[in-house]
Amino acid sequence: MLLRYFYDEKLAHASYLVGCQKTGEAIVIDPGRNLKPYLKTAKEEGLKIRAAAETHIHADFVSGARELGVTHQAKLYLSDEGDADWKYQYADELNHQLVKAGDRFSIGNLMFEVIHTPGHTPESISFLLTDRGGHKDRPIGIFTGDFVFVGDIGRPDLLEKAAGIKGTSEAGAKAMFKSLLKFKQLPDYLQVWPAHGAGSACGKALGAIPSSTVGYEKMFNWAMGYSDEEEFVKALLDGQPEPPTYFAVMKRVNKEGPALLKDLPAVREITSMDQVKSLQGNRQIVDTRPSREFAEGHVEGTINIPFNKAFTNWAGWFIDYNRPVYFITTPDEVDELLKALRSIGIDNVGGFVDREKILASGAFSLETYAEITPPEIAKLVEDGFVHVLDVRNLTEWQEGHIPNAQHIMLGTLQERLEEINKDGPILVQCRSGARSAIGASILQANGGFKQVLSLKGGIVQWQKDGLALV
Repeated sequence: MLLRYFYDEKLAHASYLVGCQKTGEAIVIDPGRNLKPYLKTAKEEGLKIRAAAETHIHADFVSGARELGVTHQAKLYLSDEGDADWKYQYADELNHQLVKAGDRFSIGNLMFEVIHTPGHTPESISFLLTDRGGHKDRPIGIFTGDFVFVGDIGRPDLLEKAAGIKGTSEAGAKAMFKSLLKFKQLPDYLQVWPAHGAGSACGKALGAIPSSTVGYEKMFNWAMGYSDEEEFVKALLDGQPEPPTYFAVMKRVNKEGPALLKDLPAVREITSMDQVKSLQGNRQIVDTRPSREFAEGHVEGTINIPFNKAFTNWAGWFIDYNRPVYFITTPDEVDELLKALRSIGIDNVGGFVDREKILASGAFSLETYAEITPPEIAKLVEDGFVHVLDVRNLTEWQEGHIPNAQHIMLGTLQERLEEINKDGPILVQCRSGARSAIGASILQANGGFKQVLSLKGGIVQWQKDGLALV
């Protein structure tokens, strides 16, 4: 048996290629949209990808299952659990098999057994893997998807918070409690292969190591220590992070079937500065430079989402899927940028502008904002001359914040601008300064907020400098 682990840092998404070396066949578990890594590895190992399997209809990235089915004729193994709202609508066009609890399927000498593990979503399933080579008859591990992570479990509140299906959080938490009872009956030696790692919004305390064992999770996963259902439900629902707005879009896209990459139009460079000017004011223009460079001078009306590990998450929060989006970037960054965007279904990209050309053209008046240290601004904050806007998550805010600050989580800022007083300077603040920089760009881009500052070092530096929180 061959097992290969693939990890997309921008999505905190883990997927797996499992191959039977005797027959030369392989399957991909929870594939991402970009198939190149799987195909490259399969070729290097002398394998042919014959199938793909999904643990559930994903909400945080575009699945590559349909792409594999159409372009490589892979057979799809998809969940048939859950009610009519949780069925794959594109499956009939492809070679597929709908699976339920107790079903088994094989790839060469590899046997997969389906376990229904609802809680994160109603249709969630896990796959027990047995390598029958050498007459082995016991499973080696379990692909848990978003059911059990290293140190955490899947959140049950996404359907309610992201998709707007009211009343599903508590029902999902109760279903998760029952699913964990099944998990606790599994042998301790089984390896656990989850679909996400640290940084994913599909849980609240995911570990950073790639895999675990059932026995280790029984001992150290916080969720395994509850025997009372009511206490478990309360603990699971408490403190879950705000789900990105794009999660609702992803759930629909993966249920209906995403567009094939070959059908997407080419993305071209915009070289006319007059055309760029025509886009200002009524289009989405994102500058991907590091925040410090953006702060020192940027085109009016642009927002800043630096192209780093957090880019995909914030792009999903802020970009309107129904309108074309344009990027100020570098030509050598475009391919990776498009890969990140398409991984969450942002396919409507109108074009890109070379940032060196636009800044050198002299065709635009540039805006700036200042990064300011806590000692430089603390007295003005205390005297009420500067309004503090805290853009951290709610749980961070509740742990302590600057006196008289206003809390608006960064991802919701564009929809809540009317709640902010435009009179006087605004100091945007987060934990370390990265999110506040994005927030400062959003305030400036949306007009009326011209006296914008970003707190350098964030609340961490505020505390290091001995300044008070409440």
